[in-house]
Amino acid sequence: MSGAALAVVVVVVFLLALYLLQRYGDLRKQQRMVLLGTLLSWYLCFLIVFILPLDVSTTIYNCPVQSLLAPVVINICSHSFLCVCYSIPKACVEPWSYIPDGVLPVFWRVVYWTSQFLTWLLLPFMQSYARSGAFSRVGKIKTALIENAIYYGTYLLIFISLLIYVAAHPQWQELQTIGITAANTWGLFLLVLLLGYGLVEIPRSYWLSSSHGYLLAKTYFKVAKMATEKAAAEENLADVMENVAGVHESVRYNHHFRKCVDTILTKCPTEYQEEMGTVENSGGEQSVLPTKRSLINLHKKVIFAVQRQGQTQVQWSILLEQAFHLEDVAKSQSSAVRHFAHSFPSAHQYGWIHKLIYSPTVEWYWECVFRQSFYRLLAVLLCLLSAAVVWSECTFFSTRPVLSLFAVFVHMAEKQYNYICIEMVCFVSILFLCVCVYSTVFRIRVFNYYYLVPHHQTDAYSLQFSGMLFCRLTPPLCLNFLGLIHLDSAISHQDRIQTSYTSIMGSMRVLSFISDGFYIYYPMLVLLLCFATFFSLGSRCLNLLGFHQYITDDDLTSDLVDEGRELIRRGSLKIQSSLFLMYMFKGKQAWRERYGGQGATGQTRAGYTELKDSQSSPVTETKKSGMGLKKNFSSHGIK
Repeated sequence: MSGAALAVVVVVVFLLALYLLQRYGDLRKQQRMVLLGTLLSWYLCFLIVFILPLDVSTTIYNCPVQSLLAPVVINICSHSFLCVCYSIPKACVEPWSYIPDGVLPVFWRVVYWTSQFLTWLLLPFMQSYARSGAFSRVGKIKTALIENAIYYGTYLLIFISLLIYVAAHPQWQELQTIGITAANTWGLFLLVLLLGYGLVEIPRSYWLSSSHGYLLAKTYFKVAKMATEKAAAEENLADVMENVAGVHESVRYNHHFRKCVDTILTKCPTEYQEEMGTVENSGGEQSVLPTKRSLINLHKKVIFAVQRQGQTQVQWSILLEQAFHLEDVAKSQSSAVRHFAHSFPSAHQYGWIHKLIYSPTVEWYWECVFRQSFYRLLAVLLCLLSAAVVWSECTFFSTRPVLSLFAVFVHMAEKQYNYICIEMVCFVSILFLCVCVYSTVFRIRVFNYYYLVPHHQTDAYSLQFSGMLFCRLTPPLCLNFLGLIHLDSAISHQDRIQTSYTSIMGSMRVLSFISDGFYIYYPMLVLLLCFATFFSLGSRCLNLLGFHQYITDDDLTSDLVDEGRELIRRGSLKIQSSLFLMYMFKGKQAWRERYGGQGATGQTRAGYTELKDSQSSPVTETKKSGMGLKKNFSSHGIK
């Protein structure tokens, strides 16, 4: 099995990163460089997390042989002499996941320095490149360099300072350690903030999710907020399309700016392209010709407006489906028939295996009987893990006695030379830490500039920003974990073999105020952050600033819940009337064609119509010519 475990982990982690990228990004439409950079950054960070437990077990196995050999005295009476030999304990039995010497140091150097190159140099440049509205690659590169001039200028000053330091103190290892320590210190500062939120919010979210009433009220709240965002996105798109139409009419087909205008038109929704195609290009003398700069800005606005409108349409359909499902759960709980009944056909197309296993009876037992108990049990287990992490973060500096719970578990398994147990303890511990941190990265939203949206709706800027965060958070997270289990000598001050991962970081004792101060006492701040998250202080502050958050004892939250409930009621009535008319006029064949063979593809999502009083039914609705530029879209999104 030498090296086989490493190869398996490398393949599995790649598939995991590819799945997440497929879920949040659009593999068909987004730029290849954006997808490659995001995939590589996620992949390298996940590799560090999954392979570190193997590094720990290999390090424990590679302890000095002299300390493992135990003398055994054998008295052979027939020959009247003593025979002293040495027994080989279980520690010398090679673990199943043993990685040969020399492999991990090279592996860690490649992974670590590649991830640092991505997060500090390449991804910031690619962010500006992807967000640029320029029409050529040279123009996008120029825009990216200008936007990152201050960013790279700061790096240049630091590099010059380091060159001066090297000239005065020609010790490369210390210089390398200082650079790594600076990056890890920045990452640890952000890591503790995200960890303090995740340690409380994840167990609490599962506990609250066990209540269907809470989930339904929160879904109503989200529906009300999304209705506002959706209306704003559609209005913004219509305004941008008016500007595009004006440019389309003012620029002649023989003008040198016409190629830029055609590029902008290709980014517009199909409906608007058809309308603008019917408008005759007069190119009158009274029209004001745009400048190259204004076309670049317009191109950038079109990309953002179309992306945002598509996001809101998909999220709106998902929220409607969730609300209808939760209402069906509430009805099924009060029903005497143990058979789950859906009010509307699902927009998803499931295979026969799913229908066979997850039958309506099984679905009823899961939703109405087992789900609540399972979620509460999971919440209790996660709460215990969170308590263990908080306790260990506050006591991991104590080595005599050992107070860190994770260090106690690892030392107990180490005494028994149980490598599988060591790897499981390390894997579960570091995986839980990563879930707390990474889930916060996926949930956080900075206005509309950084927002990870599932169902292929995340823009290029947010994908690359998440890759930057992962690359900056993962190394300090792993060092913090090694400190929790007392395998980092800079913190535990124990004279023992270090892991290969720690060896590439260098000795943090070069900067004693960092290793003996910041790395030890700053993680204790996680306790205060957990209390702040438990009492929802951050959500209350955002609510006061006008960013509405779901707070159960808030009057504004109650108003939004009522508004969302009314929107869902109106949507349910419209869908029922549409289904009734379709069944009457088109018969069962049309019913099966629409709800039996359609599913969500790309940025579109089959399902529910927009909640507008002026909308007509699918049967009576006809396509009208001469429609204005401010056109209402259905919730199917941009085709």
